Amino acid sequence: MSVVLVDAGGTNIGSVRYALQRLGVEASLTSDADAIRTADKVILPGVGAAGPGMARLRELGLVELMRSLTQPVLGVCLGMQLLCERSEEGDTECLSLIPATVSRFSEQPGLRVPHMGWNRLQRQREHPLLDGLVDGDWAYFVHSYAVPAGDYALAVTDFGGAFSSVIARGNFHGMQFHPERSAKVGARLLKNFLEL
Repeated sequence: MSVVLVDAGGTNIGSVRYALQRLGVEASLTSDADAIRTADKVILPGVGAAGPGMARLRELGLVELMRSLTQPVLGVCLGMQLLCERSEEGDTECLSLIPATVSRFSEQPGLRVPHMGWNRLQRQREHPLLDGLVDGDWAYFVHSYAVPAGDYALAVTDFGGAFSSVIARGNFHGMQFHPERSAKVGARLLKNFLEL
């Protein structure tokens, strides 16, 4: 099985790669269109801001390619947000694969933005990506912007209201948290993705 990490400038690439190695998978880091097109699984990692993330994909000529992929694709953290239509962060047009607009958490008493640390996942519907996940499992988050809950949400998390923490639409999937930092739960979800 060939797994590629799209080199879109995300700073979590090393840790995602290491998490995959712990599962026995060597993933190559690439911005080569042919390598991405022919891979069995594609992972779009990302930490940072939506504007620079999309600018990097445009600069590499990968926007239309990403939209055309038919194999399982996983966006992680910012990578998940880039799968959506737009992000309020810099009013950025994204890949338009998930019908949602990413918005910033609103400042509320007792809620610190960014949302940083461990929080619980609540299943919304059955999907092979969630095999072995139970309601209340913990995952590790670091983000200021979130995808709203919607029909595409496989799991939601509460932070001043529900937001999508795991999404899927067709062959496109996303995890807002960092699976590579989420211990056994993260490893299980990455393994599930590799088995799709």
